[in-house]
Formats: sequence, C-alpha cells, structure tokens
Amino acid sequence: MLEIKNVSKSYGKKTALKDFSYTFDNGIYGLLGSNGAGKSTLMNLITDNIKRDTGTISYDGTDILKLGAAYRSCIGYMPQQQGFYEQFSARSFLFYIAELKGLPKKAAKKQIDELLGIVNLSEAADKKIGGFSGGMKQRVMLAQALLGNPRILLLDEPTAGLDPKERINFRKYISELARNKIIIISTHVVSDVESIADKILIINKGELIAADSPDNFIKNVNGRDLEDVFMYYSKG
Repeated sequence: MLEIKNVSKSYGKKTALKDFSYTFDNGIYGLLGSNGAGKSTLMNLITDNIKRDTGTISYDGTDILKLGAAYRSCIGYMPQQQGFYEQFSARSFLFYIAELKGLPKKAAKKQIDELLGIVNLSEAADKKIGGFSGGMKQRVMLAQALLGNPRILLLDEPTAGLDPKERINFRKYISELARNKIIIISTHVVSDVESIADKILIINKGELIAADSPDNFIKNVNGRDLEDVFMYYSKG
C-alpha cells in the first residue's frame, strides 16, 4: 500500500502540487490532467527523485525516506523525458540498468531477453539506440522500468510515439501485470487508461479534484466516455 498524505511541492513561487492525499493499493490508476497540472511532480515525489515540502509518503506503513534504498528497489519508473546513452544498444542499455538495480547477471540476462520480446525489440536488440525511432525508444524505456519485477510501476506518458497497434499491445500487457502491482499511468491521452484503469485521478492546477472508477465517472457526469469526463472536470 502506498499512502500519500497532505503532500505539497512548490518551485519558487509556483505551486506544483497542493495538499495531495490518496492511498494506492494493487491495481491500475490513471492520472489525468493537462500539461502543467502536477502529474510529473507527483511521479517524481513518489520515486523520491525530488523532496516534498510538506506531508508524508508511506509504503506499507513506513515513510519512504526511512526505507531509502529498500523502497527504491521496489520502484520501476518510466519518465516522460527519454534519457539515453545513444551509443548503447538496447540490450547493453538494459544490462546497464540491471546492474544499477543490483540484479544478478544470470537473472538479468533472462529478464532482458524476455522483456525485449515483450516490447517487440528482439530483432533490434543489438542496434544502437541513437538510430531508433521515438516509438522504439519508448519501448526500451518501458522494458527498463520492468526490470527487477517492481512492486510499484510508474509510467509517465508511456505511449508517446507509439503507433495504434503498439498502444493496444501496451494496454494488454499492463492489464496482465496489475494483479500484484501498483501501476500509476500519468497521461493526457484518455484512451490509454479508459479500458484498463481501476481508478482515475484527475489533477488540476496541482490539486486532486476527483477520483473514481471510469464507469462511475461516466455515470455521474452523464458522459459517453472518459473523454467527456475529463473535459467536464477541466472546465470546472
């Protein structure tokens, strides 16, 4: 269980996140909001990449600052910005990340071979990332986030650059993972989470303004789909 209580974060005079509280259990959560709403800030706070100004973030009842490396080993993170060593091949990049995560070499090789197949990069595994398309780079980033079988998976705009078929495959795969993980998907592409999310969280100007299941959201605003719900709350 990941519990966030009254967390705020500002950058100078700009408030990026204000008094955010929510408890995540196993399942898929869609984090919706326009650009600048605070989604990426929340992701970076959960991963402990930045420090919160106020509030607490706890995993299984213990503050993540006290857990330190033990907590970070539970995290798989796919950031919005692709940060690559362009001269690495996909395979060597994944081995590099596996080493940073402390995975034994034999286990790392098995996982990397499996993940390259899952993200449809087996044939390009030994080619340099610098020559990859944007969609191929996204798939490498998804694979590195999944290394080590993390208990908490954070995906920030994960389908940027993917074609329609790849988006469908992504949603299917994430659905299969959700039985024993907390998966948080930050996106402004509503269709990415509408069919797979157990709960949707809508953030506006750094505040959590609504949280519910997709079906309940649609019923409550008399909408046709989650896109209508997002537009309804964005206007509010």
